Amino acid sequence: MAGNLIFFGIAVEASSSEHSAMTEKSVVLTFFRDIPMSHPDLSVLALYNPACGDNIAKEFFKTHVLPRLERSGIIPSAIVATEGVGHAGTVVVDFLKQHQGEVAIVLCSGDGTLHEIINALAFSYTNTTQRAIPFVLVPCGTANALYSSLFVSTSEQDPITSRLSSLEAFIARSKPKSLALACTSLVGGTLQQNPRTVISVVVTSTALHASILKDSELLRKDMPGIERFKVAAQQNITRWYRSRVRLLPISSTGIVQVYDADTDDFVPHQGSLDMSASFGYFLSTVNVDRLEPAFRITPLMSRIPPQDISLDVVIVRPERDPAFTSDTPTSREAFARKTGAVFAGAYQDGDHIRFRYRQDGDMGEYDSGPAVVEYFRCGGWEWVPVGSFALVDLHDQAYIVLGRGR
Repeated sequence: MAGNLIFFGIAVEASSSEHSAMTEKSVVLTFFRDIPMSHPDLSVLALYNPACGDNIAKEFFKTHVLPRLERSGIIPSAIVATEGVGHAGTVVVDFLKQHQGEVAIVLCSGDGTLHEIINALAFSYTNTTQRAIPFVLVPCGTANALYSSLFVSTSEQDPITSRLSSLEAFIARSKPKSLALACTSLVGGTLQQNPRTVISVVVTSTALHASILKDSELLRKDMPGIERFKVAAQQNITRWYRSRVRLLPISSTGIVQVYDADTDDFVPHQGSLDMSASFGYFLSTVNVDRLEPAFRITPLMSRIPPQDISLDVVIVRPERDPAFTSDTPTSREAFARKTGAVFAGAYQDGDHIRFRYRQDGDMGEYDSGPAVVEYFRCGGWEWVPVGSFALVDLHDQAYIVLGRGR
């Protein structure tokens, strides 16, 4: 089994043959920021997911979003509440088929609903000409990673106003900005005959993060907020995942960029970069520097913005700890506390990427020593589990894939 991630932006013309099937769709996905533009004859779909997050989307839409649209003279061509998994994608695809001119989608939901729509557009929507599909994001989900990264709010900001930044930019006729997408394929094992391909707009992960996403869904009913992620983390934090990993070079440069804490910048590594180890944490992101408003897991995405088509990868390997001697329940419990400290650092404005080990295994923001968190910028990655199963999260779904090898 191999989890092979090939990253590309649909808005960018692809040059290699393996991208052709996707670029034939010619759909440019965008979100609204704050550069003036005009959109005179626009058909607007207003879509909300009443079941996302803590179930506030319906009330927020009717109380704040719809009245604001009406006051600005924008009357949606359709208003739809999603009715279940996959419904949002079906609604959007049908709307695009019915409206051939310019469109915009006002989406009151979380990242998962946007994920559904993007995959429906990628695999169910056929269009012969390039077509921009602007999204107006109104964050009503649990973590709202994409919105929180694009519209960073402050504690002083009114919570209602902070949710309406994208809507206000749309009303002000702002220019949309293209989103980057990641294409992930799962092959081998039980998927040998029917590989699974999924498009992601926020995160693709395996190891601990994928386990957290999978188990947190079981807690959603009783814990609709982000606290369920912390509970799921504690349930899985002693698990390690033995795998072979290859980080693929950025296509335009032929290099993998490796973050160097000494220079606080990336340094080039020519060609692919291979690892074979036990992984505690393995996560890649596009478009976002955080997975929750305060959880900046890939802070360099915004602090040192990528100049090429690439993704940011964060890795924690327990065997890099100078205190590691052997894989035992005791050593896993000890390292779990260090993993918890890494998460705490991510909540401190991304300080975790500055953590280093001392010779005795103690970790902190020291001036020298091996990095606790490895940070890369690359063109893609391959994940080949060495054990009997692998868990890979494709943003809103986690897959347990059985089998060995490719």
